[in-house]
Amino acid sequence: MPGTRKLGKTSAQRKAMLRQQVTDFLDLGRMETTVTRAKEIAPMAEKMITLGKAKDLASYRQALGFITREDVAKKVFDEIAPKYADRNGGYTRITRTGVRRGDAAETAVIELV
Repeated sequence: MPGTRKLGKTSAQRKAMLRQQVTDFLDLGRMETTVTRAKEIAPMAEKMITLGKAKDLASYRQALGFITREDVAKKVFDEIAPKYADRNGGYTRITRTGVRRGDAAETAVIELV
C-alpha cells in the first residue's frame, strides 16, 4: 500500500513510520509534517476512511491490520467515516506552510476536509 517514495528508510522502517503517522493523523484530525511524508500519508488515510465506509467485519479487520491502535480504528468506523458517507474520496487536504528552521525541509499541514 505505501507509495514509491523511500523517505531515507528501509522498507520495514518506512512502513512502520507511515502506519504510525496515519494512526496519529486519524486520531487527531490534522498533523504537521514534511510535504513528502504528507503526500505518502494522504492516500493511506483515505483508504482507511473508505474501509470505514463499508462498515463490515472484513473491512474492520483489514483496517486493524494497518492502524496501530484499536481505539483509532473504532473512531474511524464510528465517527470519521459516517461524515464522508456522501463523498467519493478527497477526504484530506495538504497545505504547505513554509520551511522548517533546523534543516530547511518544506513543511505542510495535512488535515481532514
